[in-house]
Amino acid sequence: MTPTPEQIAAFADGQLEGEQAAQVEDAVAQSPALQAQVAAHRALRARLSAHFAPVLEEEVSAAHLRLLHPKDDTVVDLASVRAIRKRRWTWVAAPALAASTALVVLLRPAALPEGYAQPQLAGMLDRQLVAEQDAGASQRVLLSFQSRDGRFCRAYSSPGASGIACHDDRGWKIESVGAASHEANEYRQAGSVATIMQQAQDMAIGPALDPKDEQVARKSGWRAPR
Repeated sequence: MTPTPEQIAAFADGQLEGEQAAQVEDAVAQSPALQAQVAAHRALRARLSAHFAPVLEEEVSAAHLRLLHPKDDTVVDLASVRAIRKRRWTWVAAPALAASTALVVLLRPAALPEGYAQPQLAGMLDRQLVAEQDAGASQRVLLSFQSRDGRFCRAYSSPGASGIACHDDRGWKIESVGAASHEANEYRQAGSVATIMQQAQDMAIGPALDPKDEQVARKSGWRAPR
């Protein structure tokens, strides 16, 4: 299973239950990248909670009480007022928390080891199947295959670059890259999509995965059968 960002956020907040919680917990335990995302979410939530706590605890002003109960002889339940205000602050803060968490995940490439696909590319490699993608998509998966060392690999093309990435316990490791800004000694360079396809053929232990095989591989989180 490859958890979605929403599932990671819910897991970090302790909101998942049952089988789904167990599946996400297992995926996080096996992936340093997912562990970093969970830690980032929890750290951000702690900072936001500390920021809003004084607002939630401050005394309700007399002006606000008069607006809620204009009659002077009405008995006001301060606990109820605070509960209402807390719900309103939660309604305001929750979308900000979700957006901020997404930014933390997307803007922290340091959480991934060097030489691994960053979140946008990794997300495409996790989810996008060859048979399901739009014909005019600027970022495409060219084919999927199993390498001679047993990993699932995918050849891809995106604006300015083409390459091959293979899945392991840390994520999608870039094995070959075309037009990119890396130094020549970091990756095997490839000059075109045709070269990438030839390299994929050289790496593969068999033919490219068909649509059904791709669906099975995606469902397994691109973990090679053992």
